[in-house]
Amino acid sequence: MKMTESNVKRLATTLLGAITDKDPLVQEQLCNSLCYLGESKAEETLNACDEYLRQHEKLVYPYRVIILKAMETIVKNNIDELDRCTAKIVIILASNEMTKSKELILDWQQAASSVLVAVGKRFINRVMEEVLTKFQPGILPHYFVMQTFANLSVTNVFGMVPFLNSILTTMLPMLHLARQDQMKAVFCFALQHFSDSILEYLANLDQAPDPTVRKDTFSTEIFSAYDVLFNHWLQSREGKLRLAVVQALGPMSHLMPSEKLEEQLPRLIPGIIALYKKHSETFYVSKSLGQILEASVNMGSRTLEVQVDMLLAALHPQICAPVDSFNPLVIKNHNEVLRCFTILACSFPDRLLAFLLPKLENSNERIRVGTLHIMRQVINSASVQMEIKKPFILSSMKFPLVDTNNKVKRAVVQVISAMAHHGYLEQPGGEMMIEYILRQCALPPELGSKKQISEIEDSLTSDSVRTISINTLYLISTTVDRMNDVLWPYLLEFLIPVQFTNALTPLCKSLMHLAMKRQEEGENSFLIQYDSNVNLPSPFALTTRLLIVSSNPYLGEGRGAASLRLLNVLHLNIHPLLGQRWKKTIPPLVNYLEEFNEETLSQKEWEEKLLMFLRDTLTVVSDNTWICQLSLEMCKQLNCYNGTPLEKNFLYKCIGTTLGAASNKEIVRKHLQELLETARYQEEAEREGLACSFGICAINHLDDTLAKLEDFVKSDIFRKSVGIFNIFKDRSDTEVDKVKSTLILCYGHVAMRAPQELVLARIESDILRNVFQYFNTKDLTLKLCLIRSICMISQAICNSVQSSSFVFSQKAELVTQMMEFIRAEPMDFLKTAIRKRAMIACTYLSTLEPPLEDLDKAELIHSCLHSVLALPSDAGITSYFQETLYFDTMTALKDLLTRLLLRNLSPQGLQNMFEHLTPWIKSPKGHERERALGLSAYLLRYFLEHLNVIAIVPFYNLGLLVGIFSPRCADSLSTLRHNALDCVYSLLYIQLFYEGFAQDYQDEVAEKLLSLKDSLIDPNVSILFHTCYSIAQIIGKRLPPDQFISFLLTIFEGLKDSDANCARAATVIINCLLKERGAVLLEKVPEIMGLIHGKLCEVKDEHVVKAIQQSVYLLASQHKAAVVASLLASPLPFDSHTCSLWRALATEPTLTSQVLELLLDKMNKDVPFTENKSFLLSSSYDRVATVIPLAATCALYEIMSAPESGAAVLGLYPELFVTLLLRVSCTVGVQLPRNLQAKERKSTNPRLAPKILEPCSCAVETLQAMLSRGGSGEVITCMGLEGGWELMKTSEGHEEGVTLLARAMAKHSGPKLPLIVKTLIPVLNSVYEIQRITTIAYFAELLSSNVVNDLILLESLLDNTMSRQKDVCPNVRRLVLRGLANIATGSPDKVRKHGPQLLTAMINGLDDKDDPHNLVALDAMLGLSRLLDLAEEWDVRSILLHITIRIRPFFDNERDEFRSSSINLFGHLNKFCHGNCEDVFFEQIINGLVSLLLHLQDPKPSVVRACKFALRMCGPNMECDELTDLFERQLHDGRGLHFGEFMNDTSKYLMQSFPDTLSRIISTNLFYFKSCWEDIRAAAPMFIGFLVLHADKVTCEQVDLNQLLSALQLLLKDPAPTVRIKAAETLGRLVKFA
Repeated sequence: MKMTESNVKRLATTLLGAITDKDPLVQEQLCNSLCYLGESKAEETLNACDEYLRQHEKLVYPYRVIILKAMETIVKNNIDELDRCTAKIVIILASNEMTKSKELILDWQQAASSVLVAVGKRFINRVMEEVLTKFQPGILPHYFVMQTFANLSVTNVFGMVPFLNSILTTMLPMLHLARQDQMKAVFCFALQHFSDSILEYLANLDQAPDPTVRKDTFSTEIFSAYDVLFNHWLQSREGKLRLAVVQALGPMSHLMPSEKLEEQLPRLIPGIIALYKKHSETFYVSKSLGQILEASVNMGSRTLEVQVDMLLAALHPQICAPVDSFNPLVIKNHNEVLRCFTILACSFPDRLLAFLLPKLENSNERIRVGTLHIMRQVINSASVQMEIKKPFILSSMKFPLVDTNNKVKRAVVQVISAMAHHGYLEQPGGEMMIEYILRQCALPPELGSKKQISEIEDSLTSDSVRTISINTLYLISTTVDRMNDVLWPYLLEFLIPVQFTNALTPLCKSLMHLAMKRQEEGENSFLIQYDSNVNLPSPFALTTRLLIVSSNPYLGEGRGAASLRLLNVLHLNIHPLLGQRWKKTIPPLVNYLEEFNEETLSQKEWEEKLLMFLRDTLTVVSDNTWICQLSLEMCKQLNCYNGTPLEKNFLYKCIGTTLGAASNKEIVRKHLQELLETARYQEEAEREGLACSFGICAINHLDDTLAKLEDFVKSDIFRKSVGIFNIFKDRSDTEVDKVKSTLILCYGHVAMRAPQELVLARIESDILRNVFQYFNTKDLTLKLCLIRSICMISQAICNSVQSSSFVFSQKAELVTQMMEFIRAEPMDFLKTAIRKRAMIACTYLSTLEPPLEDLDKAELIHSCLHSVLALPSDAGITSYFQETLYFDTMTALKDLLTRLLLRNLSPQGLQNMFEHLTPWIKSPKGHERERALGLSAYLLRYFLEHLNVIAIVPFYNLGLLVGIFSPRCADSLSTLRHNALDCVYSLLYIQLFYEGFAQDYQDEVAEKLLSLKDSLIDPNVSILFHTCYSIAQIIGKRLPPDQFISFLLTIFEGLKDSDANCARAATVIINCLLKERGAVLLEKVPEIMGLIHGKLCEVKDEHVVKAIQQSVYLLASQHKAAVVASLLASPLPFDSHTCSLWRALATEPTLTSQVLELLLDKMNKDVPFTENKSFLLSSSYDRVATVIPLAATCALYEIMSAPESGAAVLGLYPELFVTLLLRVSCTVGVQLPRNLQAKERKSTNPRLAPKILEPCSCAVETLQAMLSRGGSGEVITCMGLEGGWELMKTSEGHEEGVTLLARAMAKHSGPKLPLIVKTLIPVLNSVYEIQRITTIAYFAELLSSNVVNDLILLESLLDNTMSRQKDVCPNVRRLVLRGLANIATGSPDKVRKHGPQLLTAMINGLDDKDDPHNLVALDAMLGLSRLLDLAEEWDVRSILLHITIRIRPFFDNERDEFRSSSINLFGHLNKFCHGNCEDVFFEQIINGLVSLLLHLQDPKPSVVRACKFALRMCGPNMECDELTDLFERQLHDGRGLHFGEFMNDTSKYLMQSFPDTLSRIISTNLFYFKSCWEDIRAAAPMFIGFLVLHADKVTCEQVDLNQLLSALQLLLKDPAPTVRIKAAETLGRLVKFA
């Protein structure tokens, strides 16, 4: 129906009626709907709002505010279309609302005022006409009248300024009437905005409607207002009023008459300044003061000069106050005060500097910092006025330059940056500023954890100062062109001094940029004139400095790359020959640094690259004078690196390299002597560096180097008397030891680096002669240096081509000395590297001639093993350093032992080595065994790799060695089992090689050992010992007969091993090797069987237990019935020993089959349970398990849990499966007999009761065991993953569990099904209901698998299943339907054949009246959904309407499975609606469409998915391409759905294609207004809103608007806010008809 104007009013009134909703989101939606309504009919909506507010005078103001805000939005959005009449109504309403209450109610009156301001953008005259009626002369106006005037003056400047003269005239007398501070404040607010508006008007006169307006027009009134504000109101005690006054005075000062302003300045400025002391937030004071100063300067005030001092004194503290960066007003105030200083600087520069500069010496940090901030502002903003003041300003900076406060430093840096941009640094004294910047760049980085923010609010870190200084240096050197001549080459002076080391990276970068600029200008401009720049460093100093700092390249933010790049740029200033060479050599060095970082760079490799670069440079120069000068400079710079050991060490290497390149021997000797005299021997890095320097120098000057060392040895330092080296005369013994250590290292490095052809003859005569005299020492450093020196000397001999002919006569003596060092080390922890280095030295010494004596060698091995293996388990390791030291020490021990073994690579040599290792291998301490076995494995691998058998000889000690290692494969420490196995593996191959096999031969048997490694670390002990058994088998195949006895004897010794695992492993290995003597054991079987149970209770050793269990087989093979009967008579639950005896019966398949048949017979002949009353007077019965079937079930489990039972289980698979499946079904909910329940409670021994005796659990476990042994392990796994076993144990889940079992059987054990089905069919007539349910559930699931077709089981299963349609049990009937539906999955091609029969069964299920819970109907719906697509179309169409009508009530069923299944079925029915039934079914679609769409918001995802499917199916039958396409695109599972957009599109297409259905669809939606689901109640009105939105006016005549509005009004009272929001939104959408 068409909506008339009265209907628009009613719609708006409906929305307004709900405005009192308490939920803010609902209120917001109501407001939005009103605005939406106003978009189409602004006048009617505004009139409705006006009428509602007038009719509801008592409506409280918060709700009136909502309506007024909606009106403001409507007016703003439709101001151009608003007619004058409506505007007048709105103006009058807003005016009344604004002034209705004399009290100040901000929200309400502000909203009304905002409406007036919005209307005033177009109807300014009408608004002013109305508001001026509230603004009468002599009567104090309402607060918001003045605020409205003020806001109008801002939003409509050109419209409002013409009114201001009259407003000011009327307002001025009112100022004296104002008594309340609020009223005074709003007058100030108005005057502020009036003044701003006038100033804007005057600034844009070219656009103004009246260009004749002048400032004079308002000056008189403004001054009169000023008089009241300044002389009266500014004195108020109320701070807010004073701020309002001061905000107004600023812009008013620009409009006051010039003479009046000049007259008032002596009072005005002090008055404003006085407010600084009264207000904490001073932004408005500063802003106003700035405006007043600007106005005064603009008019050329003469009285301002008198007040400059007062202004400076007042403004300066504002800058010095701390600035809170999180407070915007504080930051704004800071900027306004700086603006005031700029104004003063431009007018009174001398007065300003005279005031500021003395304050740079003030003791207060804040004053100094604030003054510097002002200086920076003045330098930047008043550059013209400050030009002649530059020298004066520079000289005044001397005190800030020495200030140590970080905040002052930062401020100084900022001032210097400003100076650089304005030419200050080009003046005399500018260099001081540059040096200051560099000193700040060189500040050391802060160490330790960062402070909390609260701790550093009043401080500044030196890192921050350093950062800003670096940025400033780079800025002025790269962007300020006028600074180039100032900085180049001046900055070079700062490269060498140590105090600027931390500034090297930014300094190098800046210098490089400057140098490149100079290069562009030409060579003459770039070359440094050293004569005219005497303070500049020499080329040698630059080269040395930049090269040395590059040795630690990532320090200081990457100074290595920066230094090298600068060195490359400076090549012309270093030496004219280096340019081309360095262009090729330096870039690769820089690239190398970029490929790595501080963690990954190898320091040794990097230093070697730099030394190679230095050698290359010296070769290119080839000038002895230049090289000598470079070496001299290097020596001079040594003291510069006393605090940086790494760099000083590298500098020593560079000195050695440079001296090596020098040809002047006198210079070389002189520098070497200076190095010895000036070295700081207390520092390890320096000792190492000095020694390296001598070693490198000896490459070219061996004689001079040794001669200088000889002189040093003879010096007085070692005799503690004054001599030529009197520099050492006052040194202590400790210091002397450090000097000796250095001397020893020097000899070592000389021996190591000197030419091989020269050094060999000098080792014993010149080097060792001086080294030997220092061995008698306790000093740790000296010991380490002695050992290192011996290592290097030994290496030098080994590396010599003459080493094989060199007889080292002092070798034994040195080895003895090394052992003394090792023995002297403490055994309780690993602290020093003496062990490691002494063993390394022995390793090198052992290779030299002559060989060691056997006793000496044995003593060496013993001492070294004891020194390392006997360390505590943690070796005293408490740090990463000690962990690394331990690893290196163990490596040194391995290298020593292998080197000794290599000297005697024979069985005897191997035995000698293991004579020392065996006690450690058998040690009761695990860590000692672990270390010993690791060494053993390493030694045997080494022996094997280096063995070279020339003649076939017996490996006579194989049995002994294998006997030592094989039990250790089961050591309780799993970490050493692999090593033990590796030892056995290596020994077997050694035997093979001694038998004559080639080195590359791979033995198939021995290789099997490697495949056992993973099993050795298995936590399962049985797997571990089974692996040991396999190892024993392999050993047995490869052990020569003559070694068997020795092997056995060694193994028997292993039975006494302190490690229990190794002892048990020994028994496993013995039993394996004695397996062939089984006949002997059989003779003792009768005796063993007589004691079998008693012995099992006593024996704890597992291998004995297994031996006894093996014997059970012999007895049972002769007396199976008696054995079974006696074991069944054992008390339940079976103890662990009885269980083990049952498992022993699974040894041989034939015997096992016979035992299984006996147990099945016991189970089938007895009843599964009896029914007894739970107590005497009870009416219910409990089911209690019978004992014999229960015992037989347990026995079956134990037998079938044995792997050997597999063949027997396969033979009886159908009988076992069916019996156990039915046993499970009959024990669900069955209890134990009471005597067994009591026994269960009393049992506390876990060995006697390995598992809980629960009938159903026992049956399930036994079924699992049977499937496992029957080759159906996949079934067990599949069931376990889906939780099927647990389901089978419960009454609620048993049916599903059986279903899962059948599915798994069909998938994984299909060939076994025919016999199982045949065995199960008779059970369909069982007297036990649970057995019928279990059987029909099993059959039903089988029908879902296509395997039944392959096995020709379909007809049999179908017939037997359908025969139970009339079963008295509803669950059986339900499962029958499920089974019949499963044919659609398992045998889809058979559905057409049996279609009528199947569909009839489903229809009967839908109409089943004997099922109160409709579960049969549920399965019928599910079944029909599956069968329909496969049935004959005619068969379906004949029942189509019946099914549709029958399932429709389930769409809104409270249970989600009914909703989802019925909707899903409805979707499938859509596929059959063409032809004669098309029109009829279309009606069903329309009837169900609303339900389907709304249930897209169903809380259950399964229902949502069903709705999506059904709608996709309905689409094509609705013959609307747009809807079909929409449903196909938007309604796919897994895709998110924006419900609102989807419903909007759906409604649009529905109204385009089926407009006649609007009334029906809306009526159906109204039904869902009462849905129990909140989301659906919210979706229904939204659906209606979209429908109406897209319907045309003719179509809407179908709609009963009264009914719809009534329903929506009720929905606006819904308890759920989301529902109310959607109802309000829908009401807004009805605006389409307005």
